[in-house]
Amino acid sequence: MYWFKNLTRFASPAKHRAKFTPTLFSLQHIHQFATAGDAAAPPTSGLGPTKKPDKPRVVVLGSGWAGCRLMKGIDSSLYDIVCVSPRNHMVFTPLLASTCVGTLEFRSVAEPIGRIQPAISHEPGSFFFLANCKGLDAKNHEVHCQTITDGLQTLDPWDFKISYDKLVIASGAEASTFGIKGVKEHAIFLREVYHAQEIRRKLLLNLMLSDVPGVSDEEKRRLLHCVVVGGGPTGVEFSGELSDFIMKDVRQRYSHVKDYINVTLIEANDILSSFDDRLRVYATNQLTKSGVRLVRGTVKDVQPKKIVLSDGTDVPYGLLVWSTGVGPSSFVRNMDLPKAPGGRIGIDEWLRVPSAPDVFAIGDCSGYLESTGKSTLPALAQVAEREGKYLAELLNKIGKAGGGYANGGDDMELGPPFVYKHLGSMATVGSYKALVDLRQSKEAKGLSIAGFTSWFIWRSAYLTRVVSWRNRFYVAINWLTTFVFGRDISRI
Repeated sequence: MYWFKNLTRFASPAKHRAKFTPTLFSLQHIHQFATAGDAAAPPTSGLGPTKKPDKPRVVVLGSGWAGCRLMKGIDSSLYDIVCVSPRNHMVFTPLLASTCVGTLEFRSVAEPIGRIQPAISHEPGSFFFLANCKGLDAKNHEVHCQTITDGLQTLDPWDFKISYDKLVIASGAEASTFGIKGVKEHAIFLREVYHAQEIRRKLLLNLMLSDVPGVSDEEKRRLLHCVVVGGGPTGVEFSGELSDFIMKDVRQRYSHVKDYINVTLIEANDILSSFDDRLRVYATNQLTKSGVRLVRGTVKDVQPKKIVLSDGTDVPYGLLVWSTGVGPSSFVRNMDLPKAPGGRIGIDEWLRVPSAPDVFAIGDCSGYLESTGKSTLPALAQVAEREGKYLAELLNKIGKAGGGYANGGDDMELGPPFVYKHLGSMATVGSYKALVDLRQSKEAKGLSIAGFTSWFIWRSAYLTRVVSWRNRFYVAINWLTTFVFGRDISRI
């Protein structure tokens, strides 16, 4: 364990401790990045091409399910690992909805990159850069990046380049708005920890504002009307968590306004369309019983205080959460690479980008080219995780065979291609109820159950899937304290 390793390291005699001596490699790059923001800095500051006997470099763009599973599986004795991402952690998205209402704390669903791949923290040739990738030069094996800034009181962003031997694009996708006016300005997505934090602050603020003297009944109903657009697993789970929060916590601690708060779930078709029909009916009945109003419709316009449906109906809201699926990001759309149906980066059966040597793409940003004859895989965490695991094993195999450097391994036998096998789907609907659908596809036969047993399976499965023992401990303790003391309603 981490604390035990530190204890033994500091308890060892001083003469046996390794003395830290900065290498020429590390000093060169410290100098490069320390001067990158200076006006006199060279425009080519960054990481240059690797040369033997240095290890080849794998550059990973993104820190989602695919990228983090890849970094976890890469053998750091074979490669230097460089991760470029606008966040320094992985988000355990299946439990993100629980953080919005205080069932879990935010740190419980965030795993630092340095814990997933320790080499990034201590190996001289491995790094994590808080930056966005702005472009790819596949001919010269370079990616062009720009640092992330936060607010007005920070350093100006600067550009730098990273040479790669192998590049893995795992930049994910972005929420789909379908071109509807006002969505980005007024709705909140539920894909990142800061989204959950924003939802929580907005929800608690509306609860407190509605309790202020002089607020009309109509305004109270608007402030306390929570609208969720999208009936997929994320939208349904958030609606279930929200209904639990209202029934068990709001009614006790905000009794003056308890009769004004409502939840509406809007979906153009059936909710949980990929689940078994029997489970969908159960979910509909359970959500309705919990006080969630289900509306079938399409959003036409989003305004600051109301949304307009395609049939002309106005729906006032105080909190609007948008969860209608994902599509290719602007970064992926602008890349000069072949595209799969739907606009994703096109890949072959070995997750390679055929027109770009040494470039791979995994996760929600990638899809099979039409020439492969395979359909694009769904944008699911288990798909991304499986692709990351497969590609890590493939890169390790290439590295052991001496093909890890740029333009190496092109003629190698790569072995069997990637094959995805669906393990099933799960979703909670609140009130200690959940759905478990273990069929491999919507048309296939298999086990599908609902109720308290499914809820227990859902919690047990996700507790074991949380990345580290540290976060498993956090999640278990949070669940226990919530059960005993209720949810934390502090607005911090």
